[in-house]
Amino acid sequence: MGAATIIRVQTEEQLERCLDIRKEVFVKEQQVPVDLEIDSYDKLGPDVYHVLIEMDGEYAATGRLTYYQDTSAKLQRIAVHKAFRTKGVGTILLLALEELARELGLSQSVLDAQCQAEGFYAKLGYETISTEPFDDAGIPHVRMVKSLKS
Repeated sequence: MGAATIIRVQTEEQLERCLDIRKEVFVKEQQVPVDLEIDSYDKLGPDVYHVLIEMDGEYAATGRLTYYQDTSAKLQRIAVHKAFRTKGVGTILLLALEELARELGLSQSVLDAQCQAEGFYAKLGYETISTEPFDDAGIPHVRMVKSLKS
């Protein structure tokens, strides 16, 4: 496996690549309606940050960061293209998003994980704070949090 390149999205073309991965993973694979998947944060702007991971010349993963309750980063729409799963790309993506959150001066990271991915996030230091799973787009999720203070 080659080196991963972390791209902080700055162009509409890069943003389209993010949306391509998400449509592939969430809409095609997981049957999430496209009008639930794409929302008002899917733009370039001061309140949202999109990250794209490139691997071996292909776009492999994406995620986005928005502000949550002043001091927290909300990590959302974390998707790894099927061809790149189990290769450590998800970890690279998460660490890149956390690094970005620290640069923005945020002290914790919050995410709503699909239950099937809860173990992945737990390995990266996330703690489940919801008492029971909740439904998002027909998929059970749990809310998880991690302190970003060193």
